[in-house]
Amino acid sequence: MKGVTLKLNYHFSAYLYRLQYIQRWSLMRSTAPENVAEHSFHVALLTHMLCSIGNIHYGRSLNAERAATMALFHDASEVFTGDIATPVKYNNPRLLTSFREMERIAAERLTGMIPPELQGIYTQLIQPEDSSPDSEDVLLHSYVKAADRLDAYLKCVWEVAAGNREFAAAKEQTGAKLRGLGLQEVDYFLTHMAPSFEMSLDELSAGN
Repeated sequence: MKGVTLKLNYHFSAYLYRLQYIQRWSLMRSTAPENVAEHSFHVALLTHMLCSIGNIHYGRSLNAERAATMALFHDASEVFTGDIATPVKYNNPRLLTSFREMERIAAERLTGMIPPELQGIYTQLIQPEDSSPDSEDVLLHSYVKAADRLDAYLKCVWEVAAGNREFAAAKEQTGAKLRGLGLQEVDYFLTHMAPSFEMSLDELSAGN
């Protein structure tokens, strides 16, 4: 109609805010519930730290800020799929293939909610595995994945330190997988920073 301006609504950001309603560790009895939004924040912190450790201690040239931004969006598609428990997702190769397809479809749906002129920016963040093999994002994505696993380990450490043996086996299994990455930055973090997560607030404060 002449003189009428159409108003287009893009729901991308509104959906991302709903990550706070997606609970993690659904099969585990936790002392402290955790949602995907806070997990994403923690993974961003850890990714930035791992990249910074790599740059300072191991002569890397990693874009820590870019990697941290990628980490903020690494589980964005879970706003549609939910968080699938690890024992379920990795129990069967056919199930894993199906879940990967679900995640791909969910990511496409989410990026379709972005204004067209911004889609190129956010598609790279939400689907970095689709980047060109020679893209810097492929390397940075490996640090995001390491930080994702590290955050799961720290959750287990925290729960076990609180007396919750529900996470004892997961702590050992996740710790072994972390050490198996052979990533110097992760080993540095486990040696110099992870032990603090087993301390009480009084113990943390005593050294300062």
